[in-house]
Amino acid sequence: MDNTLQLSSVEAISAQLPEQSLFADIFSQHSSAGYDAAINQAKELVINFLTRQKKPFSGISPAQLNLLFEQVDLNVPLASYQDLFHEVDQLYVQHATAFHLPHYIAHLNCPVVIPALAAEVLVSAINSSQDTYDQSAGGTLMERRLIDWTAQQIGYAPQADGIFTAGGSQSNLMGLLLARDHFALNRYGHNIKQDGNPLAAHRFRIFVSEKSHFSNQKNAALMGLGEQSIVSVATDSRFRMSMDALEAAIETEIALGNIPIAIVGTAGTTDFGNIDPLSDIADLADQYGVWMHVDAAYGCGLLLTDNYRYLLNGIERSHSVTIDYHKSFFQPISGSAFIVRDKTLLQIIKHHADYLNPEDQDYEEYPAQINKSITQSTRRFDALKLWFTLRLMGRDKLGEYIETLISRCKEAAEIVRLDPDLELLSDSDISILLFRYAPEGLPEEQRCAVNQQIKKHLFHSGEVLLASTKVNGKFYLKFTIFNPLLTTADLHDIFHKIKVTGQQHGQQSN
Repeated sequence: MDNTLQLSSVEAISAQLPEQSLFADIFSQHSSAGYDAAINQAKELVINFLTRQKKPFSGISPAQLNLLFEQVDLNVPLASYQDLFHEVDQLYVQHATAFHLPHYIAHLNCPVVIPALAAEVLVSAINSSQDTYDQSAGGTLMERRLIDWTAQQIGYAPQADGIFTAGGSQSNLMGLLLARDHFALNRYGHNIKQDGNPLAAHRFRIFVSEKSHFSNQKNAALMGLGEQSIVSVATDSRFRMSMDALEAAIETEIALGNIPIAIVGTAGTTDFGNIDPLSDIADLADQYGVWMHVDAAYGCGLLLTDNYRYLLNGIERSHSVTIDYHKSFFQPISGSAFIVRDKTLLQIIKHHADYLNPEDQDYEEYPAQINKSITQSTRRFDALKLWFTLRLMGRDKLGEYIETLISRCKEAAEIVRLDPDLELLSDSDISILLFRYAPEGLPEEQRCAVNQQIKKHLFHSGEVLLASTKVNGKFYLKFTIFNPLLTTADLHDIFHKIKVTGQQHGQQSN
């Protein structure tokens, strides 16, 4: 009877809100038909993208694309969803980079898993905010369970905690900020949150690999320590942080009157895919009494594997870890996390607002994730994507994907070693390959220019998207192997295209 009355009430209200009413576009109980139609058209466009795209990029230039945008008048709305999707197809979808195609092999962009895409529909429509329990309820508990699960994979004890973030740079910021604030509070009894940086802050030093992520410098600047606080430590022959160089750098800074507060270990460098010796870093962090943060934005996928998990040994001894689910867990952007081994460490950043998370609230009874966040109040329920993925696919299947990437990278390295026209720079712990086109007849002084032309030509043709970097002044092509669908045949085809393009431009340069 109650359901009948409820239905009648809804029908009565709906009768007062005709389809073409002023509020028909608002997602509500009155607009289910309109929502269904819009979502179905969006789905058709996505499927067209999958079936139509045969190469990872259209090759269009910014100038060509801008001509299309100049024709758009944002003050005049379109007549229908059909017109809207047609416009978006022309402006965006037809030229969007297709990360799911194996000939995209450039940056740390993964193809995404379907369960996470299904979750995105709920995330955007229901639109929960993850700052407080009364805005999310089950979403809060799902996020907390996934943080606990991730902490277990790291090897942290049950007192660990953390929060989902927008990305690795933000997670790294949290690691350095806690390192700084924790040090100041314990060494000087100084509360930076309340009183700002102490007088000694200009002498604080943070030690990172010379191949670490640039977010360390940016974050140090944001924290008022300046980029001068970042000490770049030399690497070994495989571009991993040298422990001899690290200890020497710490001793040098101490001798200069500076104050070590943190070491950042990188678990998966962006340029090389290699992992700093985390256990050795932990030893030095303990010896000097400094915070150890691990940037595992890329290498976190190794946590899911059985055969390569050992590469992260020592990560469990860190104070904090950055995890990027939208890289090595095959999640849509965005989805990252910051995890600390001791939840009490997060108390230092808590701030109360009477309207949102009052100080007298019992947060054991009504948890509030905003107490752990430094830069986000309103925050998407990105955790649901990972929940869908783990509950339907499981940890082991994701681990198999990562192991496939590693195997494929080893195959690619072997192809380069056996080809006299290609030169390999370094092996990778995970799935990055640095090499260059360097046939015997191509003079050294021309090799950088020819490899730059290879990358540029293949990009504008749209056939293969490569990345690149410079090492010791030399230009190298870079594979970032992040697609489990990449086959050995695909690798041979990509290398063939690289060599043919290199031969053409090499001949032009002679």
